[in-house]
Parts: sequence; C-alpha cells; structure tokens
Amino acid sequence: MKLLSFNVNGIRAILKKGFTDFIAKTKPDIICIQETKARPEQVNLELPGYFQYWNSAVKPGYSGTATFTKIEPISHTKGMGIAEHDNEGRVLTTEYEDFFLVNVYTPNSKRELTRLDYRVEWDKDFLKFLKKLEKKKPVIFCGDLNCAHTEIDLANPKANVGTHGFTKEEREGFGNFVAKGFVDTFREFTKEGGHYSWWSQLSNARARNVGWRIDYFCISAALRPRLKEAFILPEVMGSDHCPVGIVLK
Repeated sequence: MKLLSFNVNGIRAILKKGFTDFIAKTKPDIICIQETKARPEQVNLELPGYFQYWNSAVKPGYSGTATFTKIEPISHTKGMGIAEHDNEGRVLTTEYEDFFLVNVYTPNSKRELTRLDYRVEWDKDFLKFLKKLEKKKPVIFCGDLNCAHTEIDLANPKANVGTHGFTKEEREGFGNFVAKGFVDTFREFTKEGGHYSWWSQLSNARARNVGWRIDYFCISAALRPRLKEAFILPEVMGSDHCPVGIVLK
C-alpha cells in the first residue's frame, strides 16, 4: 500500500502544473494534500477511482487539507473537536480497517514567532488527539508539520536556531510525538542529512538543495513491522514543497 503526502501550496495552482499526471504516474493508494487554499466546489478535480474528502478553512483561500483514497474509509472526521483549532481546516482523519490516517497541516509559528504560543498548545492538543485515536487502533499521521526536528533536517541549522520552524519549543513538540511512541518513518531508513521536502523560493534554494525536511509520515510503533519503505520525491515540482511517502506491507 503506497501512501503519499504533499503540501501543494494551492490546489488550483498545482492543477495547472501536472498534479493529476503525477497521481496517474505514481498511483498512490492514498494521497493526503495540505494547503489546498480552496473549497471542493471551487475546484474541477476529477480523480477516477478515488474517494475525495476535504476539510477547508473558514477563511477563503487559506490553509485546508484533502485526502484522496482508492480505499473507501469506514469514516472520516474533520478537525480535532476543539473549536479553537478547527476553523482552519488543518486536520482530516480517515478511518480504515486496521489504522487511522490523520492528514495534518500544522500551524506555522510565523516569522516573528507571533504564533509560537498557539503552536505550542496545538502540538500538545494534537498529540492528545493522536493518542486518543491510538487507543482504538494504530495511527498514521502525515503532512506539513512546519518543523525541522533535528539539525540534519535542514541545510543551515546553526543560522536558523530560534527561527520559526526550528525553535526549541517546536522541536520539543515533535520530540514529544517520538517520545510517545510514534516513529518518524523516513529516519528508519535514512540516517544522513541532505534530504529535504521544502525550499525557500528565494536565492535559487531548491536548485542548490538548501532546504528543510518539514513534511513527515509518522506511525504508531505497532505498524513498524509493516513499514517497507519511506521516501521523499524532490524531483516532483509544482510547489515549494515536494511529496513524501511510505509503503506498507
């Protein structure tokens, strides 16, 4: 089973850049996208063979998640059930026979860290949400987590200490997911640096591979025996992010 995650930086924009061709070529069983910036009725997206589930922000043209799946889920749920968090379309959960899949677009703490306090609360509440689901069955969560966890997850760690996406608080927030038993799938297979999923659109950063790994697939420890592969697809263009994925047995 192949699962992909992709922050598309606007579904309407990426549809003009070969998004459906990418799906046709890679044939994921499930693909989770973030930063849709649209409601489904605003998008002419035909994906034969896929069920579509959307969670759009109240604010037009902002945030949003969507999950396209060949396997019809048992159920789907928008948000975490917390009013403070649930108006930006950032969490979309689909339930399958043997796992929950949580598609997440974590809030950015902003360049001046004006949203860092909110981000800290988000991470705590999101972890509680995941652990509550995990009491029922194993969990996979994926998406743009807006955090480089360790120094090897970005090209210039020393220069970025304390900046948004690499603050002590955000890194600790991700560390708490790991401490509570969730597995960072990519690091199960790839231990070295130099592998990124987002690049600034300034200074030719992508061509120079000056990037950050801020897009993840994490899984409950119970699913680790089924994890066959975890990968990043930096050659896929169309967004300032690239897709990431896993293969489960």
